[in-house]
Amino acid sequence: MAISEKMKDRLEMAAAALLIGAAVAGSGAMAQRDPAYQQARSEGLIGEKTDGYLGFVSTPSPAVRALVEDLNIKRKAKYTEEALANGATVEEMAFRTGCRLIKERTVPGEKYQAPDGSWKTRDASPPLLDVRCP
Repeated sequence: MAISEKMKDRLEMAAAALLIGAAVAGSGAMAQRDPAYQQARSEGLIGEKTDGYLGFVSTPSPAVRALVEDLNIKRKAKYTEEALANGATVEEMAFRTGCRLIKERTVPGEKYQAPDGSWKTRDASPPLLDVRCP
């Protein structure tokens, strides 16, 4: 049974998204060791955005801003690498990873961006996800 090119592309994109998710989760785990990052996250100052990057829910301190900007630069580099390897756009890779991070990596009490752009606090129920999320 032959796999169509379209199906092959979708499988490759799904595999790439999983790899990015693992890589970003790894960088997130390292960042969580930083007390300033963990505190900002637990206080609801920052959260996961639908576009695959961290965002500021409220005005952060210069140290938290620098930390988040550094993590976002690293995320974009990883998304770019995976996009080039899989014939996708950086935005597609970032969006897919954003869906996964919100769904699988946020915990109750943490902030995430809802599809309408508003900030929500994660509770025990599933987060609100964009209808385009895989």
